[in-house]
Amino acid sequence: MTDTSDKPEKSGWTGKAALAGAAIGSAALAAALLYASRRKERAEKKPVIPEDAPETD
Repeated sequence: MTDTSDKPEKSGWTGKAALAGAAIGSAALAAALLYASRRKERAEKKPVIPEDAPETD
């Protein structure tokens, strides 16, 4: 049997561009998840309000 298909051959740069796009997308997703988890941790920490705070103007 011969290895022929109806699909057109991809040029070299389109496959590389798709791979680069996937890498950038996964890095952006990871960064967004890390950012969201840091914001959540900071929001859970309640600021300490001293009882005898000095008066300021």
